[in-house]
This record gives sequence, structure tokens and C-alpha cells, in this order.
Amino acid sequence: MKRIALHWQVIIALVLGIIYSILAVQYGWQEFTKSWIDPFGSIFINVLKLIAVPLVLFSIISGIGSLKNIKQLGRVGVKTLLIYVGTTMSAIIIGLFCVNLIQPGNYPSDESRLEKRIEYELWLRDNPDVPRLDKECYSCKEENAELVASVIERISREGVNEDVADKIRKAKEKKAKGPLQPLVDVVPPNIILALAEMEMLQIIFFAVFFGLVLIMIDKKKSKAVSRLIDGLNEVFIAMVNIVIKTMPFFVFALMAGSLVKAAGDNLDKLQEQLVFLLNYSWVVVFGLALVAFVLYPTLVKIFVKGMSMKGFLRGISRAQLTAFSTSSSMATLPVTMETVHDNLNVPKSISSFVLPIGATVNMDGTSLYQGVAVVAMAQFHMIELDIAQQIVIVLTATLASIGAAAVPSAGLVLMIVVLESVGLNPAWIAIILPVDRILDMCRTVVNVTGDATVSSLIASSESEAL
Repeated sequence: MKRIALHWQVIIALVLGIIYSILAVQYGWQEFTKSWIDPFGSIFINVLKLIAVPLVLFSIISGIGSLKNIKQLGRVGVKTLLIYVGTTMSAIIIGLFCVNLIQPGNYPSDESRLEKRIEYELWLRDNPDVPRLDKECYSCKEENAELVASVIERISREGVNEDVADKIRKAKEKKAKGPLQPLVDVVPPNIILALAEMEMLQIIFFAVFFGLVLIMIDKKKSKAVSRLIDGLNEVFIAMVNIVIKTMPFFVFALMAGSLVKAAGDNLDKLQEQLVFLLNYSWVVVFGLALVAFVLYPTLVKIFVKGMSMKGFLRGISRAQLTAFSTSSSMATLPVTMETVHDNLNVPKSISSFVLPIGATVNMDGTSLYQGVAVVAMAQFHMIELDIAQQIVIVLTATLASIGAAAVPSAGLVLMIVVLESVGLNPAWIAIILPVDRILDMCRTVVNVTGDATVSSLIASSESEAL
């Protein structure tokens, strides 16, 4: 295995994990997998998170401390946020273009779509404060009376999905906060508590504040602190190198464990995890692929001198594979920082500032997936969203992505906010739950690739500005 490049080792581990999960479900190895293999995947995630939090803290302080002056910090900060917002909106627009062109929600049978439409109208009847998006009323027609009664009986029998109800509750808590509450939440009342609870925006605020003051005070007094911070930063980078060498083993355990848990005792469920909602899923994956492998490399080729599209993608492949296996931008952050610095030659003063912020506020893949999912589910319920409503989706998804938790399936909570912004039923997230885990892995790849792209663009622009 030593002669095989690390990224090929990881790919082999991913494939073996999928093959093993199929065999495990077929031959009844679920309990063995959950007890003896899946825990190693959890250990991998925990180790990455363990490294990520102090790495973010010390790398941002170290990066800001290495900047020449406060003016450069302000310039880098403004450019970073503007480019992140620009790439997020571009990703959503690409997703909306794909879903409007292909219309995956129109593929199911007319009978199935009519039943979904009646569900929507019954929900509107129970929620009179929600504005109607059209004047159609299929549940009012006599020929549909039997179907309406059948839908009402089925809804009452099924009840509310507990997982969906929990996500709706979290979304309402997020929405109930005042307009300036996100700004208040950025400032930590206790940095130790923020570190313990992994409140990344608060950690970033403290690190930026600390680094800024470090630049401002007398160099003689700041030198010892700067050397300590740099030393601690190097320690955590060394930890990343150790974890990376063992990555294939942990990736196998992570993939095998997650797929076996998703499948349960039924092989059909594993197949459903991979093929259910096929039309919706392939549109999401197609849109994500356009962003990750066309939009980003093109931006790098145009704006970064000496960097080819192929060289960029090869340079970040290890981070992309880690993102795919962990489904977490934050857990992938240590690997992203390592690959961007070593393979893309982005200075640590830039990568240590841009990447931690990106892992928190830059969710291009998540935002694209939200846009595609909302429009596709509207199509499935025989609802046509006009241009104005789709512009609302672009704006809401962009704003909702800022400060989103960089952990698996956080996008589902944000999707509730987007659904409600255009007057659709937030419980619809239950429709896409079966394929969310697979799509979450794909969109995390886009999130991480976007972070690497922006750090390369910022580094290139700063080298020209100096």
C-alpha cells in the first residue's frame, strides 16, 4: 500500500466500504459492523474535530499576526466575504437553472402528483396564514372526493415524523430570533465555553480580535506570544499529518458503518438509499458537479496565474475525498488547510484566515441543493414557482447558509427556512430524507472545493497587491 498514492488508497477504501456494506446487509453482519467497525469511523470524525477547533484558533491568530498591517487584514476580509457571497449565489443560480430545465418533479405519474397536490391543499387549509401560490383547488373537485378522503386517512394514520418535527422545531427557534441576533451570537460571552461547544463564528471572532491586537501592540511584547502561537499551530498541523497517513483505514470504517446503519435489516433499503428519488438526486449531483468541476476550476484558471484546471483539482483531491467521507466541512478543515498550503501554494497567512471562515459561512453545495430541492418538490406538488419566488430562494438560501453548522445534514434545517420563505410546507423535507445522506456527502465536496477556490483567488490577488 505504501507505493500507492494516498488519494488512491482513500478511493479504494471508499469502494471497499460500499462493497462491504452490501455484503454485511446481505449476510447479516449488521451488529458486528455497528459494534466493531462503525466506532472507528466515529473516532476518525472526533479526531478531526478535536484538531479542527484549536487549529482554527491558532491558525487564524498566527495568520493575522503574519500580515504586514491592519490595512491588509481589512482588505483580505472584505474580499473574502464578497467572493464567498458571489460564489454561493452563483451556485444557487446554476442549481435553479438545472432544476427548471430538467424539471425532475414532473417525472412521477399524474396520479402521484395529484395526491401530493391534495396533501399541499389540505396543509394550506390547516394553515390559513400561509399565502396561496396559485388559484387552483384540486381538492374542491367532486371527482377527487374519494382521493381526498384517502389522503386524509393516510395522513392521520402516519402521524408526524419525529426527525422532521425536530428539524422544524430547530428552524422555528432560528427564525424566532431578532434580526440582529446573529450579530449578537458572533460575540462570545465566554471563549472557553465557545471552544467547548464548537461555536465556530465565536471562535473566529475571538481569534481575529486576538490577532488584531497582537499586530497593534509593541513588537517586543508580542514576539513571545507570536512564537508560542506559531509553535502551537505547528503542533496541530503535525497532528493533521499523522491523521492523514491513517485516513484510508478510517474512511473504510466510516463508509461501511454509515451505509449499514442506513440500510438496517433490509437490502432493499440500501438500494433505496442509492436510487430512491433518482430524478431529483441526479439533477442535484449534476448541478454540484458543474460547480465543483467547471465553475471553480474555471475561476482559478482565469484569475490565478500558473494554475491549470487539472492542477487545481489534483491538488485538492485529498480534501475532496475527506469531505465526501465525513460530510463535514469543519471535520475536513485540517486536511483542506494542509492540501491548499502544500499543493496550491497558498500562504499560511491567507489560508489560515480564509479557510476557517469558509468552513463556517461558505456553503455553496448546500445552498445549491436547497434551491434544487425546493423547486423540485414544488413541481412534484404541481406548483410552479415564478421568477420572483425563485429570487427569494436565492436570497434566502444565501443568507441561511451563513453561520450554518458545518456538520452532516445541517442543510435540512436550513431548507425548512427556505421552504417557508416561499410559502411551502416545511414537513416536505421528509420526502428527501432517504437520499439526503448520499447527497450530503456530494455537497460537502462542493463546499470544501469552494473554500479552496476562494483561498487561491485571495492569495493570487494579494500577491499582485503587494
